[in-house]
Formats: sequence, C-alpha cells, structure tokens
Amino acid sequence: MASANSYKLRCSIPGHEMDVRGLATASFPDGAFVSVSRDRTGRVWVPDSSPDRGFTEMHCMSGHSNFVSCVCIIAPSDSYPRGLIATGGNDNNICVFTLDRPQPLFTLKGHKNTVCSLSSGKFGTLLSGSWDTTAKVWLNEKCMMTLQGHSAAVWAVVILPEQGLMLSGSADKTIKLWKAGRCEKTFTGHEDCVRGLAVISNTEFFSCSNDTSIRRWLVTGECVQVYYSHTNYIYSLAVFPNSQDFVSTGEDRTLRIWRKGECSQTIRLPSQSVWCCCILPNGDIAVGASDGIIRVFTEAEDRMASAEDLQAFEDELSKATIDPKTGDFGDIKLEDLPGREHLDEPGNRDGQTRLIKDGQKVEAFQWSVSDGRWVKIGDVVGGSNQQTSKSVMYEGKEYDYVFTIDVNEGGPSMKLPYNVSDDPWLTAHNFLQKNDLSPMFLDQVANFIIENTKGHVLGQAQPAGGDPFTGAARYIPGSSDNGPGFGADPFTGSGRYIPGSGPNPSAPVGVADPFTGGGAYSSAALKQTTTNIYFPKTDGVTFEQANTPQIIGKLKELNGGAPQEHKLSEEVLEGLERLLLSLCGPNSNEPPPTLQQINLLWKASHWPEDIVFPVLDIMRLAVRHPQVNQALCGEAEGIQLCNHLLNLMRPEGRPANQMLALRILCNCFSGRHGRALLMDQREMVLSRAADLTTVCNKNIHIALATLVLNYAGCLHSQPDLEAKAQCLSVASRALETVQDKEAVFRLLVALGTTIASDQTAQDLARSLGVSSQISKYSSVSDPFKVGECCQLVLKELQ
Repeated sequence: MASANSYKLRCSIPGHEMDVRGLATASFPDGAFVSVSRDRTGRVWVPDSSPDRGFTEMHCMSGHSNFVSCVCIIAPSDSYPRGLIATGGNDNNICVFTLDRPQPLFTLKGHKNTVCSLSSGKFGTLLSGSWDTTAKVWLNEKCMMTLQGHSAAVWAVVILPEQGLMLSGSADKTIKLWKAGRCEKTFTGHEDCVRGLAVISNTEFFSCSNDTSIRRWLVTGECVQVYYSHTNYIYSLAVFPNSQDFVSTGEDRTLRIWRKGECSQTIRLPSQSVWCCCILPNGDIAVGASDGIIRVFTEAEDRMASAEDLQAFEDELSKATIDPKTGDFGDIKLEDLPGREHLDEPGNRDGQTRLIKDGQKVEAFQWSVSDGRWVKIGDVVGGSNQQTSKSVMYEGKEYDYVFTIDVNEGGPSMKLPYNVSDDPWLTAHNFLQKNDLSPMFLDQVANFIIENTKGHVLGQAQPAGGDPFTGAARYIPGSSDNGPGFGADPFTGSGRYIPGSGPNPSAPVGVADPFTGGGAYSSAALKQTTTNIYFPKTDGVTFEQANTPQIIGKLKELNGGAPQEHKLSEEVLEGLERLLLSLCGPNSNEPPPTLQQINLLWKASHWPEDIVFPVLDIMRLAVRHPQVNQALCGEAEGIQLCNHLLNLMRPEGRPANQMLALRILCNCFSGRHGRALLMDQREMVLSRAADLTTVCNKNIHIALATLVLNYAGCLHSQPDLEAKAQCLSVASRALETVQDKEAVFRLLVALGTTIASDQTAQDLARSLGVSSQISKYSSVSDPFKVGECCQLVLKELQ
C-alpha cells in the first residue's frame, strides 16, 4: 500500500459527452458506481480485469428531456433486490431506473424547477431538493409531503439514518432540519449558498458552501468545526467509512482529501469545475468534472495507473490554462514574480501553489508531499490586465489568445483558442462543433472574437427617441419581419388581418413612446453615461396597436361562415363594433363602453376556438379601459376571465389564441383591478405561461416575455421572494428556448427588474446560474440594447 496521503490516478473514463454532474456508489454489482451528466444520460460503470485497471460501461439510462443534475441509489428491497437508481434533472422530473432497462421504471413529477439533489432512506423513501425552493418526500411513486421554508434554491438534501430526520441546504445560506414535514431547526453560519451535505453519523453531518468552507455540525444545532483549504466554491462531499475522514471537490479544479481534520492531499485536475465525488467500497475515489471525464484515484499501488499513464495525466495538467479570477492566485504582476530558481525551495504543505515567471509566461506549480517536488499544474492566462498578444499554450499548441466563453446555463466556462491570422467565423464554427453547441451562437461567438481582438466595436446608435423595447418609435407586435409567422391569416392563409398588429403611421422620431404614447426618452446620451435606462421597469408594457376596420372585417367574414348555432346576431356584431370604436375610434367624443357591450364581448369570447381570435383581439384592446378592466377583472368575474384565458393558453391550443390570451393578460396590468387579479392568480398564470416556452413562435415568446416583465414590475418593490423566484424561474426557463432578440431583451429586463435593489433575489438568481445562462448575450450588438442590458444584469449579479 502507498502512504496514507498519496492517492494517485487509477484511470480516466471518457464516457460522457458533457459535464459529469453526479456520482453514486451502486448496490450492484460489487465495485460499481453510477454517473449522470448534462448529456442527459446516466451510466453504470463496473470494474474490469484489463491491465489498465479501468471500468466498463454496463448500462446506459435515458429518460430526461434536459440535463441530468443528480443521482442516488435506492437500497435493495424484496421487489428490487438489486436496488433502484434515481436521477433528477433540469426538466423538473425524477426518473427511477432498474438495471434491466434503459428507460425509467417510473417518473416522479411535482417540482416546478430543476431537481438538483436526491437522497434515499429506509423503506424506499426518497428526498429531493429543487430550485423551486422546496424539498419533497416521495414514497411508492407519490409525493408524501413538501418541505417549505427555504427562501431560495434547495441545492442539497440528505436523509439521516435514524430518527426520521431530514436535512436540506439552500442558496439562502441556511440548513434546515426536518421531522415529519416540519422544520425543527435552522442552522446558520455559512456566508453563501450551501451546496452539499454528507452524513457522518446519526447525530453529526458535514456541509460545504460557495463560501469555500466546510462545516461539521451536531444535529442539536452546534457547529463544532470549520475547515478551510479550498479557494473557490465547494460542490460536493463524501465521507470515508471511518466517519471521520472525507473528500471534497470544487470550482478550484481540485479534489481534496481530509484526514484528522486537516487537508492531507490536494489533487488538481485539468478541468475547471469538479462537480461531484463518491467513495467506492475499496476506498478509491471517483470524481466527475466539467470536461465530461470521470477520474478514479486510489491509494492501493496495485490499482494505480501505469507510469506512462501517470505521466500523461501530469502532462495534461501542465498544459491546462488557468484563469486567475477562478483560482487562488490573486492579482498577478508579472514583474514581481520569481523565476524558476524559486522551485528549488520545497513547499510547506501538500497542495501549496507557486507562480513562476518564465520569460513572458506565468506558470503555476503545486507542491506534492508524496513526490517531494513541484508539479506544474498549468499556464496562467489573463491576469489582472487584458491578455496581451503574446503566445499562450493551450492543448499543446501556441495561440495568440485563449478566451473563456460562457454559453450554457449553470455550466462551466469553455476555452476558445484563437490566432489573429485565423478566420473568426470558421473558428467560431469549429468551437461550436467541438463543444456540441447550437449553431445559433455562431454570430455571438464570432463577434466576441472580433471585438476582443480588434478593439471593442459597438453597433449603430439607436436614433434619438428609440425605445429600448423596439429600437423605434412604434411597437408592432404582430409584424412578421417578412419571415414566417403571422404575415397571413393563421387559418385561411389568405387574409391580411394580423391579430394585434395594424398600420404603422409615421411618427416623428423621438415623439411617441411605444408603451405610453407620450414623450420618448432619448438614447443619444447613452454612450456618454452609465445610466441604466432599462430596469427596473415598473410601468406595465402593453400591446396597443389596432386596425379597427380589419378586425371588424375579419369578425364579419368568420361569422358569415360560422355554423348556424354559432352565428352572432347583427345586434351583437353592431355592439362589438361600437365597443371597438369607443376604444380606438378617431373621434374622441365616442361614448364610453356600456355594461351591455362588455357582456356581449364576454359572451362572444366563448366562440369556437377556430374563429374566436378577432373577438380576443377586441378584448385585448378593451381591458385597457378602466370600466372594462373593472367589469372583467373584478373579484367575481376575474376568476372566470383568468380560467378562460388559461384554457386558451393550454399547450395544445391554437397559436393565435395563445398569443392573444397572453396579450390580454399583459394589458390587464394597465388597470387596478387587472393587476390585483393577476397578482392573486400569479402562480397559476405564470405556470401555464411557462408551458408555452416550447411553442416555436416568436410572437408568443414576445408576449410571454412581456407578461413576465409586467409581473416583475409589480413585484419590484415587494418582499415576496416566492413570487420573485417564480419570475426568475420562468424567465430562466424561457431563455433556454427563446431565440427572438426582442423576447430575449424583455426577459433580460424582467430579470434586471426582479433583482434590482433586492440582495436576496440576486442571491437566488446567482444560485440558479442566471449569470452563466445569459452571458452569451453580453456581446450581442444587433440590436445593441440586448448586449447592453445583459451587461447591466451581469453587473448586478457580480
């Protein structure tokens, strides 16, 4: 056996295509473990007898429609003698698998956001933690209880072995102890998100946090020890069978082994984020990282990798590029660094790092106690100043630049090497292909390269008076930009009536604001100041445009072809026309809407769904009027209106109705009664709206983004974190699929409005990975408002 602090590489397993986010020791077969990944799969690995001392994939599981975030093993039972495997994902679901089939045995649904932690207990009990701020207890395929009390994402859960106790750790910086569904105790001490929990015994447990500390707690509430060594977020913990020693992994590229309360060994990995770890029955340690590779480390000499493989691992590590902002190096001044002669002095402790100047390069070394030498762990790029054009080594090659690119939600940074002689578009294309990223990012990545190698180039300034929501003086929600959409009637394909759109009469630039119709702000001073003109936006955004003759014409045309039992009488048509004229007519002397006309509108809105859209368009315009707003959104009638619109918005409904129902809801915010109704029905309305993110229609996406923005505006000055969490969650979910830049912009403004001046909301947004998700928009220059608004949101989240 090797000495007690000398774990070395056993093998590397390149089995996943994206980040490995969870690991768990399997019940069967002996020595096996399970991994889950952002590539949407789970895999079971068994030790093989080959000379390379590696593992073989025995089973692959798929069932999630989005990234898989966590995994745990449900202990063997009479029904399932080999145990079950439970996985949680960004699709809000928990899938439970057997070892016999690749598809789930069953799926548990109930969480409203990503399931990011799982733990199993006796008798098949399963505990789950989610970004929706709750933990849920499951048994026999049913949710038995929901644990509510945290004010932010629940990143970690664990079931204690005895006494029916459960623990949850949250981005609200607290840990809660639960018994019978009730919170018995809240543990405070961590200064940032709690990311991991691990059981020591019936009465003790560990926690780890983004604050770079690990804490040891008694279930009675006392923190008995705090451990420091990591230099960045700590993501996971695993405890050795002696219930004293443990291992931890984090964002500082390390696996750390703790013995007798001290960090006895630090193992650097050639990957920025080391997401997860588990201890195998033989004492070996498996870790999963952002490069998609699982690495197993052992202290048993007969299981260690060959000398050639160990050297190859060290070589790979030495070629890594290190961004000092994510490491433990602080501000780097090249002229103050020592040369290679400094490596002749031994280190003081295992894992100690030292920076060396080699010409114009900065290299990082780590002291290895077991080897008695300094081991190179990478080249430092970036530093405190912008990277110069000096060559940088990356994957064994020299480049003029090595950029850090953030493109995916909650995920790690990716490295993009570039030479000034390269074609930026081809480089961007190759980068996207290599990392299996959507081609939709091509423009952003290419523009990022161009801007960061030739000086920052901004797009054309908006004309004075251009509103950030449109870039012009008029908002035209139904226009199709000469592309597919609502350019023709959605049902006949021939009509020229576009729901919610209308002629765009010319207006002097800088005169009409698209949201108020009043004076518009000017963006001319935008380039000279740092004033945030985008958020918080607390006045409601509405859909105003109308072409009265076209709406009435389409209504009469559809009524003429309607079945006899659905035909509207001439009296009803005339009433609807008078109502529309009173709302939008050119004559300001039109009488206000009457109660009779409002009742006719309500009845007509229940027309068959294939012909109702002109009536919905009239309702969209009508709810802006105070009398109509009060009549349709009052206490008794409001619930009926809400239910009717939510029924039209069901995912299998008609796109025109879905869009117009969303626009009606947006316009309801213009009146006091509508705002009160929608705030009361927020959870139901936003949940149904979020289901429409998967509908591929930019007009629906813009209306959905506007609805989220209006909710964010109403919530801005309120301390309702649950409501803000739902806004953040829906916006985050929408940004995964929405591509239209106007919709993206409104979602960014909604995010900014939600987090502005609210530290807790900002913490929640950070815990949900909002920064990583939106950073891809920070370099968008067309339209300019998207990139600038994104940068302002990111600044709030720093």
